[in-house]
Amino acid sequence: MSTTRTADIRRRGHPLPMGLTVLAEGVNFSLFARHATGVSLVVDFSPGPEGIASRREFALDPGENRTGDLWHILLAIKEKDFTYGYRLTGPEGQGQPGLVFFPDKILIDPYAHALRPRLWGEVAEHGQTTCCRVVTHDFDWQNDRPLKTPLAETIIYELHVRGFTHHPSSGVSAPGTFRGVIEKIPYLQKLGVTAVELMPVTAFDENDTVFFHPQSGERLKNFWGYNPVSFFALHPGYAADPAAVVDEFKTMVLTLHQAGIEVYLDMVYNHTGEGGYSGTTSSFRGIDNPVYYLLDEQADYLNYSGCGNTVNCNHPVVRHLIRDSLRYWVTEMHIDGFRFDLASILGRDRQGRVLPNPPMIEAIGEDPVLRDTKLIAEAWDAAGLYQVGSFSSDPRWAEWNGRFRDDVRAFMISKENSITHLATRIAGSSDLYQPSGRSPLCSINFVTCHDGFTLADLVGYNQKQNLANGEENRDGDNHNLSWNSGHEGPGEPPRVQRLRMRRMKSFSLLLLLSQGVPMICAGDEFGRSQGGNNNAWCQDNPTSWLDWSLLTSNRGFFRFFTSCIALRKAYPHFRREDFFPTAGGSQDAEILWQYLRPGEENWSADCHGLGFLLRPAAGVSPAAAFFVAVNGDRHTPLHFTLPDPPVGNHWYRIIDTAALPPADFLDLGRAPRHRPERPATLLPYGCMVFQSSPGSRQAIPLTDDGTIQP
Repeated sequence: MSTTRTADIRRRGHPLPMGLTVLAEGVNFSLFARHATGVSLVVDFSPGPEGIASRREFALDPGENRTGDLWHILLAIKEKDFTYGYRLTGPEGQGQPGLVFFPDKILIDPYAHALRPRLWGEVAEHGQTTCCRVVTHDFDWQNDRPLKTPLAETIIYELHVRGFTHHPSSGVSAPGTFRGVIEKIPYLQKLGVTAVELMPVTAFDENDTVFFHPQSGERLKNFWGYNPVSFFALHPGYAADPAAVVDEFKTMVLTLHQAGIEVYLDMVYNHTGEGGYSGTTSSFRGIDNPVYYLLDEQADYLNYSGCGNTVNCNHPVVRHLIRDSLRYWVTEMHIDGFRFDLASILGRDRQGRVLPNPPMIEAIGEDPVLRDTKLIAEAWDAAGLYQVGSFSSDPRWAEWNGRFRDDVRAFMISKENSITHLATRIAGSSDLYQPSGRSPLCSINFVTCHDGFTLADLVGYNQKQNLANGEENRDGDNHNLSWNSGHEGPGEPPRVQRLRMRRMKSFSLLLLLSQGVPMICAGDEFGRSQGGNNNAWCQDNPTSWLDWSLLTSNRGFFRFFTSCIALRKAYPHFRREDFFPTAGGSQDAEILWQYLRPGEENWSADCHGLGFLLRPAAGVSPAAAFFVAVNGDRHTPLHFTLPDPPVGNHWYRIIDTAALPPADFLDLGRAPRHRPERPATLLPYGCMVFQSSPGSRQAIPLTDDGTIQP
């Protein structure tokens, strides 16, 4: 043991900042623990000459090392190669209801920036040994600055770090890692997205499941990672070198920024991986259970998350923790935005009641450090609270628009009373956002996400196929608004294949040409399937891994998808910053609705067809007009008569989702001119898009795969 380690190295320390701070005089530690009667800092120094790690425990003196609710100590050391954690003891008889202390456990510092390195699948020793590590944050950011991509120009791509590249077909050198994402950046650029939204990357225990595969008996993994043990530390298993996870993550962010792509994090502040009282105590429960979690009068956990506990988000101490975490990700890790999982829980008070003006939501929206950061709420929770459109009146907050998903799906399976809802979603969901003075850009539109069917499964299955999750198919949503196109699952005949592809194209087109901000679920752009599993949270296998060979076998659909993105990016008609000033009637309106003939609207319950003329706002360039028609009837073709094009122009059919590639998407220079005397015939679940242009027209410059030429 070195002289430094045996000498008297302890000092009183400082209460702020919380967590670990490297100072000129040593390393400072500060921990909030209001109800604890005793706190000990446990430090495991690096192995000495004999190869044996040197552990020291420093009992903090309440008179010397405590300021208010903060316990602190400074160690006068220069060494940074150590791990640490805390032991806590509480009042005799545990004190007030809900207090639980475990002196035998070594708990994670809630402010720790890194945890002990381990590969994916290795046993996590959370609560069993010192897990927290020192991070110096001396990364060279090369003058990186936030991209600040306007929401109107944003196209979000939701991906899982491991699932994105772990399949053998990915072709990357470090599958399932941040480095793997870096190697796929050229692909993301080719696709045309402007932001990646990463499913949870903060530390969790992928081995914390209690479910087994019913056939193999293999224990399943917590693949998605919605069970955090830290709000600061990265999951080390997502790094090619777990010991260098922070630098690898920063390199990924920097490289994405250099490619013009923002990075958003899916943050889980509503619950933690500690679960109920029978779960693993790794941090918060053993530090101050009634402060960090919502408890009822019997000290049982209030469970609005569906995961055993609910974080006490509106307690001032917890608000401070969440705010500090968000600031850390923005200032130190250069993150551009956040999606808040089950964000409605952020609006519950300490008794679980819904607050009219939640201080947590206001604090995030008004935080000066986060002022340029995108904020996206999943505006519901697992207890039935649904706040899409009413989560906040602050225009800083966008929302996952679950109504968009449900209404587009309902129309595309011929549901009654779906036509008015579809039109409202296409036009930016004014019913949800205009009353509070917000804009269409508060609507994050999606048809699919990680939670539910993939796009291919949405058109391939009537029923979820979740037996592999080990819960006898009871898990996952039963309300999928899906249709198998006439054949359940794989092995479909050619006519069903054609119908499925047509429907996938129509879904994609409606998503990418609607007002609001589109979000794509990774792999949908080349038709990946999960075999009908609509809750693949525990499937660390090819069910959840993207099969990149589909990029070749479904190259026609990929071309169509990228072409739709290119069209959206080329024309501001599809990405307005405000709602349409008039929604119909006036002949100079920027959007005009019709049924089969111009001037004829049909909003009846049994109507399954919709057309609309889209004109540019005054002064907007290019000045082209578009006519879009969609048939949501399962059996009957619909025949649309187009409105007159702008004076001196003709209509050209650029998109037909029923056509085979490459005729399904043609650039303007190759598109056929539409004869006004002949109605456009749309097959069931088909979409067509017509663009106006004078006789001497200039084509949208597209490459063979549909992306805009440089």
